Amino acid sequence: MLKSNTNISGIFAVVLASVFWGTTGTAASFASDISPLAIGASAMGGGGLLLLINARKKLTKDIATLVRNYKLLLCGGAAVAVYPLAFYSSMRFSGVAIGTLISIASAPFFSVLLERLISKKSISLHWVISFIVGAIGIVLLTLGKQDSSYSAEASLLHLIGIGLGLIAALTYATYSWAARGMIERGVSSQSAMASMFGLAATLLLPSLWVTGDNLFADAKHTAVVIYMATIPMFLGYLLFGHALKQLEASTATLITLLEPAVATLFAVSLVGERFTLIGWYGLAFIVVCLLLQVVPFPASRLAKNPAADSY
Repeated sequence: MLKSNTNISGIFAVVLASVFWGTTGTAASFASDISPLAIGASAMGGGGLLLLINARKKLTKDIATLVRNYKLLLCGGAAVAVYPLAFYSSMRFSGVAIGTLISIASAPFFSVLLERLISKKSISLHWVISFIVGAIGIVLLTLGKQDSSYSAEASLLHLIGIGLGLIAALTYATYSWAARGMIERGVSSQSAMASMFGLAATLLLPSLWVTGDNLFADAKHTAVVIYMATIPMFLGYLLFGHALKQLEASTATLITLLEPAVATLFAVSLVGERFTLIGWYGLAFIVVCLLLQVVPFPASRLAKNPAADSY
């Protein structure tokens, strides 16, 4: 028996958002002469403006609640601003698939730390098993990456990319946690996402004066910029905000483990990156992790407080 229709709606929203997000690395690779900082700033900043325009009526109603929860708003906005800079730089240094894998695969771990240590929520056995399965999948997928470059310089850049991916994961988990916290305090999902992304846009868009060379150099570059801002960022985060009304941030970020799988498929089919058989086994584990979020588990928790929320 599947979970409730409400949860299924939230899960479907995250799955669709993950598919959209999984295309970003491949899309960015078609504009390789645009710096990753400019790609991140234009995508997140442009998407933030669209989210602000779309949620303007909701924001008017929620302004007082947002002001009361300004710490969450500032925390989430800062995380949104840092995330794309780290994420796209990670992909540039480590490759589309690996950069996405590290950035997204580590986010559920950071999410559960935030919710456990700060929000004092319990950890369900269901979440732990799903995370272990997903983590195994990510490790196998990473080990399965074929790389013909073994120079010391390439290895150093690869390690830098992994470090930036971990920073991206932490900031991704942080703004997901902040959005969920605002929603729990009465802010609409549209206002929560729009306020954070709008705040980040005020920080990101001005940076394009320095980093934005070649953004609109030709039709291909322009198409990449418009696509990134409208589909993965605007529509993707509308869906993610909707999901956070029904799912804990840790559960939502766990389901986004699908994003690296989508990114890998696009990287293989369109960018030319290659994976061995063990990498494809990893992809299968990630699919199992996603299925575990759809099929219910016994309500067993790894916390002594029975009144605490579980994932």
